[in-house]
Amino acid sequence: MIDETVAEIEGMQTHSSSVVAVKAAEALRELFDREYPAVEEYVRDLERNSNALRRANPSHATLHTSQREIVETVADADLADVAEAKERTEAVVDRLVTEIRTGKQRAAEAAAARLEDGMTVLTHDYSSTLLEAIELAARDGTHLDVYVTEARPRYLGRKTVRTLAGIDRIEPHLLVDSAAGHVLPNCDVAAFGMTCIVEETYYNRVGTFPIAATAAELAVPVEVVGSSSKVIESGGFAFENEMRAPAEVMREPAEGFSVENPAYDATPLHLVDAVVTDEGIRTP
Repeated sequence: MIDETVAEIEGMQTHSSSVVAVKAAEALRELFDREYPAVEEYVRDLERNSNALRRANPSHATLHTSQREIVETVADADLADVAEAKERTEAVVDRLVTEIRTGKQRAAEAAAARLEDGMTVLTHDYSSTLLEAIELAARDGTHLDVYVTEARPRYLGRKTVRTLAGIDRIEPHLLVDSAAGHVLPNCDVAAFGMTCIVEETYYNRVGTFPIAATAAELAVPVEVVGSSSKVIESGGFAFENEMRAPAEVMREPAEGFSVENPAYDATPLHLVDAVVTDEGIRTP
């Protein structure tokens, strides 16, 4: 299960960073079925597998911080035996999974409250938290027009727009990435999920920065929604971008040129008007 989860995270089969963190934490339960001669061996195996999960996607702050907390909680404890070490691991995994899911839900509820009937929204990529916010707003009777960029080259926007198409009161539109500036003048807000915020920089799927910059030029508010666990004020986490495979961009060989395919980009936080989390609304 741990190796499968590492491969899934590396392959970006799961796009939501909150979902990734939960899957990684749950994967460590596999260790409970293994036999260890002593606590030290168990802790070493826990650290080794946790490190593998973190390395699978070093850009996800929630994955990094939750895995680090699991290991530190167990490694720093005065444990009598392996059984107690496993019990402590299970307890911290249960707590963190609940906190991540609860934080995501509360962030979605806070974002839903900011969506007003008749609004036109532009979004980019795939954010399960933002989708939940839109669905919650629609359940309460809010009608929205939502423009979704394709988010090349993995076309994650297509997954978003298909999900939106199944929600009553939502009128979804799929938009080529380069047309964001064409529809933004008619939008009330540009709303995004978040990979993470580290100090004064907002990291999200590549293509977010130019949309946010264009929105700022056109005086369209930019709002970001996500769990507070993704907001890193200082220290303990250094964002690492990922260069994806050239084959995602073009199938034929790149002869005489290179293919640049970064997974994320960095948006200065001053371009964001509101950060909506489970802990409240922050206006940078």
